[in-house]
Amino acid sequence: MKKGREEVNPEKIKAVEDLANLINSYDVIGILDLYKTPASVLQTTKTILRGRAIIKVTKKNIMLRALEKAGKESLKEFTEGYPALILTKEDPFKIYNFLQRKKVSAPAKPGDIPEEDIEIKAGPTDLMPGPAISTLTKVKIPAKVEAGKIAVIRDKVVAKAGEKISLDLASALQLLKLKPMEIGLNVVVLEEKGILYKGEQLFIDEEKVFNDFQIAIQNAFNLSINSAYPTKETVSFIIAKAFLNAKQLGLEAGIIEPGIIEGLLAKAKLQAEALKAKVG
Repeated sequence: MKKGREEVNPEKIKAVEDLANLINSYDVIGILDLYKTPASVLQTTKTILRGRAIIKVTKKNIMLRALEKAGKESLKEFTEGYPALILTKEDPFKIYNFLQRKKVSAPAKPGDIPEEDIEIKAGPTDLMPGPAISTLTKVKIPAKVEAGKIAVIRDKVVAKAGEKISLDLASALQLLKLKPMEIGLNVVVLEEKGILYKGEQLFIDEEKVFNDFQIAIQNAFNLSINSAYPTKETVSFIIAKAFLNAKQLGLEAGIIEPGIIEGLLAKAKLQAEALKAKVG
């Protein structure tokens, strides 16, 4: 088969067709960015995802043609850098958050870009006085010698989120044995049924969501009781509240009924004792 003057490699054609068929066999297709992802981390993640998702690393031109052939052209614009495909039948939010939890802390390297501010906390270190203090002060980490060791004398933000880490700062962070970076698979985008979810849109603060659910349940519980709208979960509390309200009404109105008379007698006794004390 020829295209113009160039002969198209049959193996490449088959690779594109096989990958396109694989893409079409999954409900959720995504693009990962493997920039600075160690091969060991990629292999470990592939093993962890076995049975849940597959990761396909292939030549970029084959990936682009396969996406086009599978009708997933909308994903092509997200293949900058070092892209890989992730294919799954699970919910996009679940897969994204699973991959986020599998990231591990790592030392900072020159050129790394942190996702959050890097802050050095005040306190003692294990560093001996000498060249180390120059390394720290060079990147404006306030340090001095205390009790024979170097100490950071106040909190200091040494890198803002999105800023590149310099060689000097990377050296200082390594001296302090800090691991401010996270290594793992970075999800660029996931597509499900034609809907694109970018990485930042897939993040879920599970602790906040759990707390929000608890607050919502408590609010719904209170609303049901206060509005006397019975449900399976609240009917017993509504009946108990109604009983207490009826009993209180009976006591205040002096209605003689079983279950109230003892309260009335106790109330009368207290009133009699109060009157006796006043007459004295």
